[in-house]
Amino acid sequence: MSHSVCVVGSVALDSIQTPTGSADDVLGGSCSYFSVAASFFAPVNMVGVIGSDFPEVERSFMESRGINLEGLEVVDGATFRWTGRYHENMNNRDTLDLQLNVFGEFDPKLPESYRDSDLVFLANIQPGLQTSVLSQLGSYKLVGADTMDHWITESRDDLIDLLKDVDILSINDSEAEQLSGESNVVIAARKILEMGPKSLLIKRGEYGALLFSANDVFAVPAYPLERVIDPTGAGDCFAGGLFGSLAESGEFTGKGLRRAIVHGSVVASFAVEDFGLGRLKTLTRDDIDQRYKAFMALTDFHS
Repeated sequence: MSHSVCVVGSVALDSIQTPTGSADDVLGGSCSYFSVAASFFAPVNMVGVIGSDFPEVERSFMESRGINLEGLEVVDGATFRWTGRYHENMNNRDTLDLQLNVFGEFDPKLPESYRDSDLVFLANIQPGLQTSVLSQLGSYKLVGADTMDHWITESRDDLIDLLKDVDILSINDSEAEQLSGESNVVIAARKILEMGPKSLLIKRGEYGALLFSANDVFAVPAYPLERVIDPTGAGDCFAGGLFGSLAESGEFTGKGLRRAIVHGSVVASFAVEDFGLGRLKTLTRDDIDQRYKAFMALTDFHS
């Protein structure tokens, strides 16, 4: 039987421009990407906030994925909106417009039914709020967290306090440098692990990901794609696939974690093939399993 995953973060409506085209008012936000990705593997309990303008079709889609929306609060007002434009090099983007709307007053409250969730992922929100979510949970088995440059600068003390309770911290390479003050990724990882997390996952976009723990380093490439349509949310899908896989297997160390990282990379590779969550709306578990096998063949050097 799968363990359940509780995730807290943003639910948004995104308008996105990339060199390949554009899309308006598509489902976005860290919580949405994570939840949909994780739902291919395990039950998901979502904690977020939306406005009264949130499209019913998107809510129905999340319900169709079996995501528990009891913790998705609906508030009078407008849903969080983000507008962004990607450069020719899709590693770089500009935020053209950001309207926090109801998300600006977000104070996550966990329904009673969520409090026995086995795994919890604290997506990118203020570190003090991430800590408050943990205080509302019962006896969880694994905690993951994400953060960003803004919180590393503006809420560093709260973030350092949180890291003592985190099993897997998920950040990108520039955030790792900012948090540690070190440009060498190995030295940066060692410094961050000393702050408290048991493992550190450094996401490196098209270059894959690195997992560091006290006695181990594991590297996984990104799945090679001819065409990337929209990289928004790929990191959150990576984390969702990873935590969903861990919840499904119940194996939280060693092989289970390595397998989960590959699952995360596979789901993220599908996510970038369309705008927003478009590709994940048509994705099947069989698609994921087939690409997982292809990924294994890609990295196999024993045969």
